Amino acid sequence: MGSVVHALHRKPEVPGEHGLPKPAAEHIEVTERGVAGDFNRYRHERHADDPTSAVLLLPLETLEELQGEDWPVRPGDLGENITTRGISPAKLRPGVRLRVGTTDLEVTRPCDPCRNVFLLPYAGEKRGPEFLRALLGRRGWYAKVLKPGSIRRGDPIEVLASAT
Repeated sequence: MGSVVHALHRKPEVPGEHGLPKPAAEHIEVTERGVAGDFNRYRHERHADDPTSAVLLLPLETLEELQGEDWPVRPGDLGENITTRGISPAKLRPGVRLRVGTTDLEVTRPCDPCRNVFLLPYAGEKRGPEFLRALLGRRGWYAKVLKPGSIRRGDPIEVLASAT
């Protein structure tokens, strides 16, 4: 089996709420600005809606590693828009171009973990610092949108170009 979209996530702006976790969606529309109907407060407030952070990808395999370390993390918990399956986390790095559904993306940079993960019930203030350390280098990858389109759960993911 090739690489596929395991899960999709978006969360609209809700005053007083943070973006974690993001609820599941069966289908998303992706514009040059990112996932329609999704609000990323950090990207909006700290990075002026930087297009190089339009979509967040996270491999299911990374979540499974964390689960093996006794973190009950689920798809959407870490704020990703697309949970991938079958693409090695090692293959996701800046410059990699992907076709996901009818959307073309280019991986731009890793997503650094932040204290918002303390909001997850299995982390909290007590275990938050430990979870933050566990996420170092494993929070996912930001991507910019090269071609807007739509993505459905189960769509194939094709690597169009590897990083040089």
